[in-house]
Order: sequence, then structure tokens, then C-alpha cells
Amino acid sequence: MQLRLKKLHPDAIIPQYQHDGDAGIDLHAIKATAIAPHTTALIATGLAAEIPIGTELQIRPRSGLALKHSLTVLNTPGTIDASYRGEISVILINHGKATFYVNTGMRIAQMVMSRIVQAEIVEVNELSDTSRSSGGFGSTGQ
Repeated sequence: MQLRLKKLHPDAIIPQYQHDGDAGIDLHAIKATAIAPHTTALIATGLAAEIPIGTELQIRPRSGLALKHSLTVLNTPGTIDASYRGEISVILINHGKATFYVNTGMRIAQMVMSRIVQAEIVEVNELSDTSRSSGGFGSTGQ
């Protein structure tokens, strides 16, 4: 399956899988940005995508940035729908105590293509019972 990517900026980096079997491909920042502690920044990639119908792109954090710098994707996973043709950007949040400096070309997040199923939405008056019922948010005692 093809993912067609278009450079919107001459310095944009077309991402590639790093290893056979990888799920994610790293996205790169198009310009340097400083992210102060406990703040967010919208990081542009300089790329747009033609996403195949029946799939989505998910934007996910890079584990190394999360572990070493407390930097993550705010709305994880971020969803990019097949109908979107604008620039792919990533909302990063700095949970750390120091300003984090995103450098031009830095790998900031990973992108995963995933198949989707569109549900047929049906309004009903009653839902079927289950053993769980409406229990949630710690209802199993964990």
C-alpha cells in the first residue's frame, strides 16, 4: 500500500522506515523551536500526505524523547484522516523541568498507518447487558 507524501518545504525530510517490520516512521521538524517547561508547541514537518481510503495516519510519541526529556505528543495518538491534505504537524508537550530545544531536522514523533472501519451509526433506546455494565475507571479494583 502506498503513502504518497508531498514536500511543502524544500528542507522537509521524507521519512523512511528504519528497520524491516517497523510500524512507525519518524517525522522530522522543519524548523527549530524552543518548548518551555509545561507548555506545548505545534511543530511543522513540511509534509502533506495522500492517505489511502480505509486507513488513517496516527501520530505517536517517540519513546526516547519521552524517557530522556519528558517530551511527548499531547493528543496521542493524533489522527490524520484520509481526506486531509494539509501540512502534517505535531503538538508536543514538555512535561520536563527545563526548556527543550527542537532542532531543524530532529525526529519528533512517529507516524503509523492503520486500517480503519467506519461504523454504521444506529440510535437505539436500550443497550444489551454485559457482566461489566457501566463499570469503568478502576471498577475492577486495579
